[in-house]
Amino acid sequence: MPCRKKRQSADNACAISNIYRFIEPVTLFLLKQSGGSYGYELQRMLAESSLTNAAIDGGSLYRTLQRLEDNGFVASEWETAQNGPPRHKYRLTDSGEEHLREWVVVLDQLRSSMEGFVKESYRLFESKSS
Repeated sequence: MPCRKKRQSADNACAISNIYRFIEPVTLFLLKQSGGSYGYELQRMLAESSLTNAAIDGGSLYRTLQRLEDNGFVASEWETAQNGPPRHKYRLTDSGEEHLREWVVVLDQLRSSMEGFVKESYRLFESKSS
């Protein structure tokens, strides 16, 4: 199942350039899991939940959140506290939940493909060493 976006562009949500660090699907997952969160909390959770060992900088997270919001997958609102500065709280939309489901399909297909690639690579190396 291909990923769908309201707006198609060079930075398509399911393009390999976005997969290599898995920022988008993990962010969607964390928003679903938490029920909503602030950017700095998402950054901490993302570092703890990352699917790779690649460092994820705050700028990448906020660009991803902005793109997700532009496409209707995430909504945000300003929350003001009496003893602190206003801050953005992000939540997953219904459309974002469907987009997360699409990511799960894409990642499952990627997992299956990578599994086959790794098995075949091991076989190739084993046959060369025999």
